[in-house]
Amino acid sequence: MSEIVRFGAVGREADLAVAPSLDFEAFFQVEKDQLYRALCLVTRNRYEAEDLTQEAFVRVLERWDRVAELEDPHGYLYRTAMNGFRRRYGRAMRTAKRSLRLAPADDRIAEIDERDATLRALAGLSPRQRAAVVLTDMLGFTSEQAARMLGIKASTVRMHASRAHAALKETMSRE
Repeated sequence: MSEIVRFGAVGREADLAVAPSLDFEAFFQVEKDQLYRALCLVTRNRYEAEDLTQEAFVRVLERWDRVAELEDPHGYLYRTAMNGFRRRYGRAMRTAKRSLRLAPADDRIAEIDERDATLRALAGLSPRQRAAVVLTDMLGFTSEQAARMLGIKASTVRMHASRAHAALKETMSRE
C-alpha cells in the first residue's frame, strides 16, 4: 500500500489504497456501499440495486488484472453497473411492449387485416362523419382544427364524431 488515490465523485472522497497491483478486496470494500446507493437511486428498487451491484463487481473481478491497471477503476466499475442497468431496463421494456402488444406487429398480414377492417368500418359512415373521425381520432386534431379544415363549426365536428362513434360501436358489436 504505497500510495493513496482519492476519487472525488459526486462530492464524496473515497480513500483507496493503490499498490502496483491494486487489491480487489480493498477496492470492493471502498466502493460497494457507494455503488449500491447510486444504483438504489437509479433503479428505485433496493433488490435490483443489490443484484446489479453484485453483477458489476463480478464482471470487474473477472477482468481485475486489466481493471487494476486502469487510471480510473472506479469509473470502470460505475460504467459496468450502468451498462448492466441499461441492458436490464431495455430487456424489460421490450418484454413489456411484446406482452402489452405495444411493439410494432411483425406480421404484415395482420397489419393489412387491421387496415382493411378500419376501412370497412369507416365505409359505413357518412362522408362528414368519416372526415370528423379521421381528423380527430386518427390524426389527433382538435375539433376546432378539424372544423377549420372542413369549413364547419367545431360543435358540428363533435356532433359528427359522436354519431360516427355510435355507428362504429353498433357495427363492431354485430361482428
